[in-house]
Amino acid sequence: MNKVIITAALTGAMTVPTQTPYLPITPDEIAADAEACAEGGAAVVHVHARDPENGLPTSDQEIFGEILQKIKERTDLVVCTTTGGGIYMKPEQRVQVVHSWEPELATCNMGSINFSVHRVARRYQSSDYRYDWEEAYLKNTEDFIFPNTFKSIKVFLDYMKQAKTRPEFELYDVGHIYNLAYLIDEGIVETPVWMQFVLGVMGGIRATVYDLIHMVNTADRVIGHDNYNWSVIGVGYPHEFEVNTVAMMLGGHVRVGLEDNIFVRRKTLGTNAQLVERMAKLAHEFEHELATPADVRKFLNLKGLENVGY
Repeated sequence: MNKVIITAALTGAMTVPTQTPYLPITPDEIAADAEACAEGGAAVVHVHARDPENGLPTSDQEIFGEILQKIKERTDLVVCTTTGGGIYMKPEQRVQVVHSWEPELATCNMGSINFSVHRVARRYQSSDYRYDWEEAYLKNTEDFIFPNTFKSIKVFLDYMKQAKTRPEFELYDVGHIYNLAYLIDEGIVETPVWMQFVLGVMGGIRATVYDLIHMVNTADRVIGHDNYNWSVIGVGYPHEFEVNTVAMMLGGHVRVGLEDNIFVRRKTLGTNAQLVERMAKLAHEFEHELATPADVRKFLNLKGLENVGY
């Protein structure tokens, strides 16, 4: 597809409310941001759930359902739900959203890694934090391993198959491409696959143009150019816009949003909609047409909004 898909990652699990006043927390706030991102050019939104009382990431299915229903009421966006969850969630909690709500698209992480944002905690004093859980939450990631074993990946994929939910494979490092290739070779995963290169997580590959090209070249060699389509995440500023711009030149798609980066320009905090709008402007500058939700559904062969469980 010649059009560019913009995904907006609205809230995530690692950005904390103290970092930016624009982080959506409640179902209404998340749905309102989704609508604003749709108006700005996004075709897909990536969704985590937050406890409306304190902003803590949650796997509460009632909250998840409320978010999904409110987005559906406001837009025709493709919703990609997380199965990454939060750092204290067990695998069965992370994948429950697929079983409960049967979305069109859901993430499927392709390997275990050290996953840390503990350096962010250094930027704040204890008195700065909006909620009492934030400082410990950030610092504890220094000792966190994001677990995605082959056994759990197969369980996640089985849930998705039952729900007719398309997996979006998240690749945080080069070895994850080989993991996905193994699943393809075993007949567990069918091609063409929809992949997302996740660049810039501390513990994974860095968010540079060199690393992006290395991931693409490796995927071409190991999986085959005709067997996958892809998007990219660049964690932090200016990486988000740098790798996304190059991705468009290479025929890939892009993701922005407060889950990955809080700055629309250097030292200038932005909203989700502003991040989408800036990415859309960059796409238009290079004469790339933006994909609509209908384009994405056709391109990825999704089951359609009428067949979700919410």
